Amino acid sequence: MIERRLTSTLLRLAEAFPVIVMTGPRQSGKTTLSRAVFADKPYVSLENPDERAFAVEDPKGFLKRFENGAVFDEAQRWPELFSWLQGMVDENPAPGRFVITGSQQFGLLAGVSQSLAGRAGMTHLLPLSLSEIPGLTEQRFSLDTLMITGGYPALYSRPLSPEDWFASYVATYVERDIRQVLKIQDLSAFQRFLRLCAGRNGQLLNLSALAGEAGISQSTARAWLSVLESSYLVHLLPPYYRNFGKRLVKSPKLYFLDVGLASWLLGIRSAETLALHPFRGALFESLVVSEFIKARYNKGLPADLYFWRDNNGVEADLVFESGAKLQPVEIKSGSTVTSDYIKAGQRAGKFATEETDSPWLIYGGDESYERSGVKVVGWRDVGDWV
Repeated sequence: MIERRLTSTLLRLAEAFPVIVMTGPRQSGKTTLSRAVFADKPYVSLENPDERAFAVEDPKGFLKRFENGAVFDEAQRWPELFSWLQGMVDENPAPGRFVITGSQQFGLLAGVSQSLAGRAGMTHLLPLSLSEIPGLTEQRFSLDTLMITGGYPALYSRPLSPEDWFASYVATYVERDIRQVLKIQDLSAFQRFLRLCAGRNGQLLNLSALAGEAGISQSTARAWLSVLESSYLVHLLPPYYRNFGKRLVKSPKLYFLDVGLASWLLGIRSAETLALHPFRGALFESLVVSEFIKARYNKGLPADLYFWRDNNGVEADLVFESGAKLQPVEIKSGSTVTSDYIKAGQRAGKFATEETDSPWLIYGGDESYERSGVKVVGWRDVGDWV
């Protein structure tokens, strides 16, 4: 089993909360991790029709088997579970008693907020971060190979090609889950919408233009995008909200949380194609942004990441609060640090000079060092910095 950084957070929360909730996209490793970390607990998959039928028909009898706790996988398949668990943990609030996993954030969060508020510790498991990928430090992968592969654990534990795996993943999980929630009749329209989103990876979201190109209404596009976000496939990065006396861009930026999925949706099937592709820079930016999100989720923290752009062209690809200061981050996909890269990094730190720390420049090369007041970070070292 691949060692996951979320493990320590799960164990910490299990000492404080009677219920631990772990959400994340399909195939991110939730089942494997929950069964490994909580190996002493019975495991129940609510995807199993026999178990689900038992739970629906006789909830008291079903749960009586698990008085001492259990791992309930794909819990959104039985929404009533949360109400029943509320009574059980109120009677016996022993920490670490129940573990709930699920792939659809919107299904789980509704149940947790209604029935388990204050009783559940929330965690999110995304695909593998760079520091979790086997063989990365031994430089078994080039950057372009990594970007078409992405971080889903199956691609590192089985002899699968990304092309074959993503085709199956989109058909089996993404389209099925989305259709279950949204009752989509025209699947081809959703497929087109998904690929158009990939083409806007790393760009400001223009919902009206996206809907127009997809041939759907703006309200439909908003609903579909909301489900993609709730399924942990995309992330909308908001602009930094503080006004430093400048006119700011107010639209969020759209990022895919797995760069391999975004590459596949764009039709990129080889590292050689990606190396010359016009979207390579945006895909690298998506990889780096997702690394920051994964690092925060693995610690049990909210994302709390932003970007900055004003109408004068001053921008920072990423901004986050670090103590009393702001940390600006510039992202460049090239493997060589040029003077233009350094200038871009310096500009990224100038939108609020009195409050920003030394800017970071994350690039597609291997070395990390400091140059002209900019902390240069090679892509393989991102995990250590975030």
